[in-house]
Amino acid sequence: MLATQTAEYSVRNIVKSFGGAKALAGVSMSVSAEEVHCLAGENGSGKSTLIKIMSGVHAPDSGLITLAGKEFTHLSPRQAVNEGVQVIFQDFSLLPNLTVAENIALPTNILNSSRFIGKKETKKIAEEALGHIGVDIDINSPLLETSIASKQLIAIARATNLGVQMLFMDEPTTALTRKEVKKLFEVVDQLRKRGVAIVFVSHKIDEIQEICNTITVLRNGEVVAEGLMSDFKAKEIATAMTGSEIATSRIAPLLGKNPRTLVELEKLTSKNTFDDVSFSISEGEIIGLTGLLGSGRTELAEAIFGQYPVDAGSIKVDGKEVTLNSPEAALASGIGYVPPDRLTQGLFLEQSILRNIVAVGLDRQRSRWGSISKKKLAKIGSSWISELRIKTKNPSNPVSSLSGGNQQRVVLAKWLSINPKVMILNGPTVGVDVGSKREILEIIRDRAQAGMAFLLVSDDIPELVQICHKVLVIRHGKISKEFIDNQISESAIYKELN
Repeated sequence: MLATQTAEYSVRNIVKSFGGAKALAGVSMSVSAEEVHCLAGENGSGKSTLIKIMSGVHAPDSGLITLAGKEFTHLSPRQAVNEGVQVIFQDFSLLPNLTVAENIALPTNILNSSRFIGKKETKKIAEEALGHIGVDIDINSPLLETSIASKQLIAIARATNLGVQMLFMDEPTTALTRKEVKKLFEVVDQLRKRGVAIVFVSHKIDEIQEICNTITVLRNGEVVAEGLMSDFKAKEIATAMTGSEIATSRIAPLLGKNPRTLVELEKLTSKNTFDDVSFSISEGEIIGLTGLLGSGRTELAEAIFGQYPVDAGSIKVDGKEVTLNSPEAALASGIGYVPPDRLTQGLFLEQSILRNIVAVGLDRQRSRWGSISKKKLAKIGSSWISELRIKTKNPSNPVSSLSGGNQQRVVLAKWLSINPKVMILNGPTVGVDVGSKREILEIIRDRAQAGMAFLLVSDDIPELVQICHKVLVIRHGKISKEFIDNQISESAIYKELN
């Protein structure tokens, strides 16, 4: 079921162009069995193209693919699977209407051309696959009821079931808490020890330094750095990815004297989720909220936006108590919310970039007769594309054509365009490369300097340290610690979380 012998998996001088634009320009990379190899690079560097070539989705224009001694000029998806190549994408490619067991067993049954699939056999396949990676998940549960962390492990179990020898993991820790990341790393290490060659794709430099043995960095379709992970410092990896030094210093803007309080929570409580939460957000202030999965952090953010029920306590906006029982009520009070999953909650992927930017504020652009000027909307959209440096050749292209960092900027533009008093950002830089992350933080800083207040919900502790005036840690639904200005440090926050 798993690879058991030392082997090498490589590409040599791979070239691939799309419509005259070169995505890969002579890329070479090799990964050995029992190795965790980091494939790093900014969005658009060529990582996805390389993965798709090695998994048979794209054929290279030239170059050679070698899988455990077998050479190929190109692969079909079925060939790649037969040779043990598996990819776990960010969306996991799981079927939400099936059970855990059915998701794990289905690809095996399809590959074996099984005409009849019995429940007993399905459960047996699933139990064995989960057993191989040492994970205990209820195989009878509907996938819809499982956590993101469990879905990641289910996808790994499915890959082992298909005889995985080379496993690509695309941003596997994006939505996981530190505790879940630790469990995932244990599973990855088990696979490595059993002879699987693992390619780990991530923008989180601290994590790739922890789990990876070797690294290849792509920039503009070329290899710009490679070698043992132990030979690279975090700053060197970031510089190789972007081509320039990325600052990591604190950029929290100076607060004015006696800033006006915009939102105030007093003893806010929701049964079994969060309890007795009190804090305020002032004009120009950036507050971070962090905690482990299940701590109540997202529910609290959603409650302030009117999306989660509140049983007790109060919320004041501009000193007046308000009832925020719907997003419409929150918007009317000047509160905006960017959800954590931009792909399913924050964007209309097949709609144009322009339409996405103006989506929230559309009704505000109606004339007294109810009409909307397309020219005016285009002007608004183009203005935000320029201000947030959204990289696109044509604003009429679908937003799905953009990189992750640019998609996140579109989400920000959509909400910033209505100029809320307070913006709640849940995972503002999830899945965003290191260069775009810093630029997004700078956008937040600039808006805060103009008077907008922010609540940043994030488990990216370095990010919170860079940008926040105050960081709140929530544990079991209660604010357990508050860090202010010079008290804010990665070590102090991690200590409180663990």
